Amino acid sequence: MPPSPVSIVGATGALGFGLALRLGQRGVPIVIGSRDEGRAQEAAARAAELVSEGSFSGAVNADAVQDTPIVILSVPFRNQSENLTNLKGALKEGQLLVDATVPLAAAFGGKATRTLGVWQGSAAQQAQEMVPPGVHVVSAFHTVSAKHLSELEYELDEDVLICGDRGEDKAKITELVELIPGLRPVDCGPLEMARIVEQLTALMISINVRNKVSAGIRITGLPR
Repeated sequence: MPPSPVSIVGATGALGFGLALRLGQRGVPIVIGSRDEGRAQEAAARAAELVSEGSFSGAVNADAVQDTPIVILSVPFRNQSENLTNLKGALKEGQLLVDATVPLAAAFGGKATRTLGVWQGSAAQQAQEMVPPGVHVVSAFHTVSAKHLSELEYELDEDVLICGDRGEDKAKITELVELIPGLRPVDCGPLEMARIVEQLTALMISINVRNKVSAGIRITGLPR
C-alpha cells in the first residue's frame, strides 16, 4: 500500500522544505501549504526539480490540509497561533497534527539561543488547545538539522524525539520517521515532555554556532 499523503504547513521554510524533500523521496505525496498560494506552488515546483520521482503540490494552508491524515506544522513561533486559528475550519476530527514549533526568542527579535515561556507549558500543548476537537497533536522534529535535510546527498544519522499523549498517534509518526533513512524515532513520553524537547533546539543552535557544525541528537543505550 502506498504511503498516505502528508501536508506540510510552512514547507516554504527550511525545516518544512527539507522534510518535504526527504519524504517525497520515499514515495510520500506531499502537499505544501502557505498563506500565499503562489509561494506554495513555487516551493512545490522547486521540490519537484530536486526530487523528480516525488509527488508535490502547493495550496493555501486551508486547502492543503483538507484531505491528509497527517499535517506537519513547521512555522516560526510568532506565526503558530495565527496559522492554527486560520486552520480551525479546515482541520477535521481524526487528523494528526505534528507540531515542530519552537518558542525561540528570535521570533520576536531576541536571541535564537533563548526561549520564551508558553502559558500552556510548550508550543505543542498550546497547539493542542487550539486545534478542533478530535484533532490530536504530536511534537516532533525539533532537533533535526534543517540544513542536512535539504542536502539530499547527506547521510542522516540522528534521532527524532517524539512526544504525544496517545500511543497510536506516536506509532503513526514513528512509521513516518522510519521512512527517512538515517532518522530514528524515539518515544519521549506524553505531550507535556515537549516543554523539554523544545528547549533543546536553542541548545543545538548554541552548539552549532560555537562549533560551526549542523549537529543533531543521538540517544545512546537504546536497542537498534
